[in-house]
Amino acid sequence: MTTETARPANPAQEDYAGASPARIAKRLFHATRPKFFPASVMPVLVGTAWGAVAASHFDVVTFLLALLATVCVHAGSNVLNDVGDESGGTDRQNELRIYPYTGGSRFIQTGILDAATMTRLGAGLLLVAMIAGSVLISIKGPMILYFGLVGIFLGVLYSLGPAQLSALGLGETAVAVAFGVLPVAGAAWLQGAAINADLVLFSIPVSAWVAAILLINGVPDIEADGATGKRTLPVRIGLAGTAGLYFAIHVAAVASIAVLVVRQGLPLLSPALPALLLVPAWRASSAIRIGVGDRDRLTNAIESTLGIHTVGTVWLIACVLYSLW
Repeated sequence: MTTETARPANPAQEDYAGASPARIAKRLFHATRPKFFPASVMPVLVGTAWGAVAASHFDVVTFLLALLATVCVHAGSNVLNDVGDESGGTDRQNELRIYPYTGGSRFIQTGILDAATMTRLGAGLLLVAMIAGSVLISIKGPMILYFGLVGIFLGVLYSLGPAQLSALGLGETAVAVAFGVLPVAGAAWLQGAAINADLVLFSIPVSAWVAAILLINGVPDIEADGATGKRTLPVRIGLAGTAGLYFAIHVAAVASIAVLVVRQGLPLLSPALPALLLVPAWRASSAIRIGVGDRDRLTNAIESTLGIHTVGTVWLIACVLYSLW
């Protein structure tokens, strides 16, 4: 049996059936696409590390509240994105998807949850994020309100409304801000760090790596997105352009770390591992050029991109904490 035939195209309904509280919780949790949660967890961790070192103090309460708010915005955005793609018909006719990485959670299309339930779930998650943000405001002041509003704004507009950012080719930029600059700078500020040029530079690799995830995930969906008028960046620039942009994003991540080293914001060897990560990034960009013509290779490239994001951000955390020793 090949990898192609062994890989499921949809979630199995029987895995989520049942009316018990545990089964309901399982359906709701997996509808949020938790495989992608590292994209929101890691920026908070890396920003917290920067802020704690800068302030010589670790505030556990603000860290946990920031983590809760960020993950809930991410989860809510994922759910609402599924609703938006269902209403536009994109996910319904996406036959070239690589589940579970592209084409949404498939919960609406397989009847595990209906669109109305998904809408309530997405709104509920954003409400939890707002409550956590309100507690943070009471502790840290109104500055955190701006971080939260921008994050929710980008999360909602990415998928819904007349200015659907993903359909305008701005999805990668929105995600880079919402899951890079914003949570890194916000988490660092909550710990007591100043928002300055070094902190912005420090957030750029995280922004780049998460934008690369979104970019490569759009490749299997090019045909369905284009057919339904969802003109994502891969739809607009094609496979060759997407491959070139993908690798350029990874190069920009390494370059920003190198600049920060020159500014003495990170240890000398900080660019070493990110530079090595350019090897799997180059292989992934080569897979993008072929597209769904080689599904196994593209699947491996998507998984490699997720790994680059996680390994790269863990490395940045280690580089920041190294200064303590």
